Amino acid sequence: MATLLLAQALVSIAASDDRSSVLPEDKPAGSGVPHAQDVTPTDPNASPPPTAAGVGPRLGPAADEARRAALEGALDWLAKSQAESADGSWPDDDARLRAPEAVAALCSLALMAGGSTPERGPHGAAVARGTDYLLGRIHLDPGADERGFIGSLEASDSRMHGHGLATLALAEAFSTSPTSRRGQRLLEALQLAVGLIERTQGAEGGWWYEPHRVASHEGSVTITLVQALRSARNTGIAVDAGVITRAEDYVLRSQAPDGSFRYTLGSPVTTVALTGAAISTLNAAGRYDDEVVRRGVDAIWRGLESRELEGSSERPPHPYYERFYLSQAFWNLADPTHFEKWYERELERVLSRQADDGSWSGEEQGSGYGAAYATSINALFLALPDGLLPIFQR
Repeated sequence: MATLLLAQALVSIAASDDRSSVLPEDKPAGSGVPHAQDVTPTDPNASPPPTAAGVGPRLGPAADEARRAALEGALDWLAKSQAESADGSWPDDDARLRAPEAVAALCSLALMAGGSTPERGPHGAAVARGTDYLLGRIHLDPGADERGFIGSLEASDSRMHGHGLATLALAEAFSTSPTSRRGQRLLEALQLAVGLIERTQGAEGGWWYEPHRVASHEGSVTITLVQALRSARNTGIAVDAGVITRAEDYVLRSQAPDGSFRYTLGSPVTTVALTGAAISTLNAAGRYDDEVVRRGVDAIWRGLESRELEGSSERPPHPYYERFYLSQAFWNLADPTHFEKWYERELERVLSRQADDGSWSGEEQGSGYGAAYATSINALFLALPDGLLPIFQR
């Protein structure tokens, strides 16, 4: 759900065998985006500059111009949509499923991927409101098992998915402005959120939907939480390397004989989306090009190509989720031709379905989380070549 860059190598959270120190005043490890104090534009609404040029796929001028125009429209729509709410979240009146924290996190990430940080850039005010909304959703009761959980303990369709995405968004906001007025709040929130993730990991190495340690586990939740830990570690937050090692082992054991990845250990269900997400998780653990990853990529292509067969009625059940993780999985591969081939094809689909107001429908092929969710995912996809969001940098 992403922008990336080759400018610096990201620090692997699995590289250390003990906990890293918290470095609130240092530049975040692996970040290519300047801190807020390093950017002093004369225009307070100016965007921070990109970290480098020419890092995206080899698009022709017309396609790249269309991509940029679509991204600008999407980001403007997200900011205007958020302005309708009083608390910094995004409206979900058109959604069948409610995941307010997850959607707010994805929308904030999309705005940051477009060049804004809290209070800076063309949509800095919206990023600040989204960040403050997520900060206000953290459970702070010192005696509660859920201390550090970001989200509602009542009925919700996001739960630990939402917690992982919220932690990721807060870490990305912290990485760009650790000494801002929100810096200390973000640091404390991230320490609590990371602690919640660490102590709720199950015995098998994965996580479940609830903010408790249980026997159950599930691959897509695990993937979201590992990426959150990666982002937090890149900002200097202490992360238990043993947690990452166990999660990596969980993902490795989820690979099927054909190279695809299962929904959970022992499940017969594998999909293109889950396989892309699993590869993203292995990237977050420091694995970018080995036999496991290559077999997974082969499985993805087999799945994608089967959809192109004449008369095939197979379509992705979760198109936005799939697009979010395939973006990351293909981008981080050593061979860029995989990404270029996929992105060119996918860009056509994305551009053809954008509404005149800059949004996308949340009902495409059954995705029921609303237009804000759909638009944030597609904005992250469109922002991919610009290289501004630290967690998605190569």
